[in-house]
Amino acid sequence: MKKYGFQQSNSDHTLFLKHNKGKVTALIIYVDDMIITGNDTEEISNIERQLGTEFEMKNLGGLKYFLGIEVARSNKGIFISQRKYVMDLLSEVGMLDCKPVDTPTIQNHKFGENSDSVPTNKEQYQRLVGKLIYLSHTRPDIAYAVNVVSQYMQNPSEAHMDAVIRIIRYLKYAPSRGLMFYKNNHLNVEGYTDADWAGSSSDRRSTSGYFTFVGGNLVTWRSKKQKVVALSSAEAEFRGMSKGLCELLWLKRLLTEIGFEPKTEMKLFCDNKAAIEISHNPVQHDRTKHIEVDRHFIKQNLEEKIIKFPFVRSEDQLADMLTKAVSSKVFHSSLDKLGIRNIYLPT
Repeated sequence: MKKYGFQQSNSDHTLFLKHNKGKVTALIIYVDDMIITGNDTEEISNIERQLGTEFEMKNLGGLKYFLGIEVARSNKGIFISQRKYVMDLLSEVGMLDCKPVDTPTIQNHKFGENSDSVPTNKEQYQRLVGKLIYLSHTRPDIAYAVNVVSQYMQNPSEAHMDAVIRIIRYLKYAPSRGLMFYKNNHLNVEGYTDADWAGSSSDRRSTSGYFTFVGGNLVTWRSKKQKVVALSSAEAEFRGMSKGLCELLWLKRLLTEIGFEPKTEMKLFCDNKAAIEISHNPVQHDRTKHIEVDRHFIKQNLEEKIIKFPFVRSEDQLADMLTKAVSSKVFHSSLDKLGIRNIYLPT
């Protein structure tokens, strides 16, 4: 790719970019599968021809299916889902006729590692969770549930397997859900970050999560247990803000490489006023001494006007569903706001 004038992205090493007279061509590769796109049709034809002299290749036309991800286009936008992958999973585990549930987790249900719990088939558990982890890369609606069950890969019990089965039953309820990308005529970069303080009953560590949007469309998300115990809700939220900021900075670098550098401050919405005040307040006190590195990192980006932290009400905090099991009403309301759709439903 470098021989043909492309540059390897520093943000994603599988991405190669070429700029020519205000136009851009992008190639992204995974093992022996690749996608070529851009607004330079002449360059796209050139690179297809040039690579054809180096490798045995086949042009499959417009993108419809890639690594288990289905792509559909319409005048409304671009829709991606993994419907076939979900149906194959349901068939594999013999649950095509199972009773569906409308949420992947049970609200207020907590389970931890219990020495008295009945062990389950470890290999089967690991295989199923591995498939769910892959699926969660395009299904933010199962991200929190998959984050929880993935923590017990080495010592799963029947209770943990029951949680996995519930996720699969939810997938039966909504096998075709996916992400819709609309042309909203802007490229604003925004995010939502949240943390559930000491939410894990087994070790009292907090779970933090974030959603990020480019041009009003959801592009990345994460739900992950924090590595250390937070001593306050503000500290837990602050650590979550730091992770969300890192993701926004990565998006900013990637967009800049492609040729669409954000022109305004990126927004990271948080529902904890204490955490927002700490990020603006350089004074050292008990609430910040455990998070000094995060505090200086955030403060630097605030001063350089790269980021700002607007307050959002808890009821409007989209990232809430990445940190805890929420009610069915909150869950489905959040999916709609995130742009998660099912284009296969009858209208």
